[in-house]
This record gives sequence, C-alpha cells and structure tokens, in this order.
Amino acid sequence: MFCLSFTVLSVALNVFGQVLKPPHNGGDLSPFKRSIADFDKGWHFNLGDVKDGEKTSLDDANWRLLNLPHDWSIEGKFSKDNPATPEGGALPGGIGWYRKMFTVPVSSKNKLIYIDFDGVYQKSTVWVNGHKLGFRPNGYISFRYELTPYQFWRKQYDCRKSG
Repeated sequence: MFCLSFTVLSVALNVFGQVLKPPHNGGDLSPFKRSIADFDKGWHFNLGDVKDGEKTSLDDANWRLLNLPHDWSIEGKFSKDNPATPEGGALPGGIGWYRKMFTVPVSSKNKLIYIDFDGVYQKSTVWVNGHKLGFRPNGYISFRYELTPYQFWRKQYDCRKSG
C-alpha cells in the first residue's frame, strides 16, 4: 500500500536489472533491462489525517477508490479565508492520505526496485511496508525512493505516503 499527500501527478514503479557491469563484448544484456509499471490506477484516498496511517494493518476498505492524477483541494469550496488565500487559488488545505497495495513479481528478486513520483504538492512522507522512506518539504518536484530493502517476496507489498 502507498499513502501520499496532497496533489499527485503520476507515479511509476521502476524495476532495474542486477547491479553488475554490462558486458563489453556484446553479450547478453537481459539482466540489465529496465521495466516500468504504470502506478496511476487503483489508489485508496482519505481526506484528513489518519491515526497510525503508516501501519500495514490499517483497514482502508471504506476509503475512496480513485486514479491519479488527483488534486483533492480543487474538490473543496473556494474561499478567500482558505489557507491558500486568493493569491494561491483560494483553495482549502490540509492532509490527504493515499494508499496502494501491490505485488512485486518474484522474477524481480535480486533487482533494484524504485518508486518514482512525478509530482506531489508538498510536505509528503512515504512509507513502504511500515518503513519510512522519506519526507519531501517542497512540492511539484520529481523524486524517487528505493524499495529494494523492504521487499517481502510472495506477499503483498505496502507503500504509503501522507502529508
């Protein structure tokens, strides 16, 4: 699962081949191929903070199901009194959680696994399988986290982010 905050533009899962030096003699390069999976479909969303939202045991069955990109703030009421102020679009602010369960194929074992974010509004924190991957204070910037150390083969993979 994967929980992330604010506006998410798009997300991709990258699987890289083994970290070895490629052969210079034109040999087999298949272990070095990169595959990219579209990660924009099938996210669960909750507007507002969630106690223990980073825990894999959290039940998100009643959360809204949606696809990315998603900007929850534009679904709110425009007001000059909102945190964004009229200069920032007069939109509401706050915390939104996104979660996604996914499985990494066993064929990707011994390969590097990354998750790429094309853009998140701001103040995002990402967890995978209960491990905090990092915090990004700024928004609308691409960033990447490595998931390799947190893989559980033949089990579901949990990746999240909050704001």
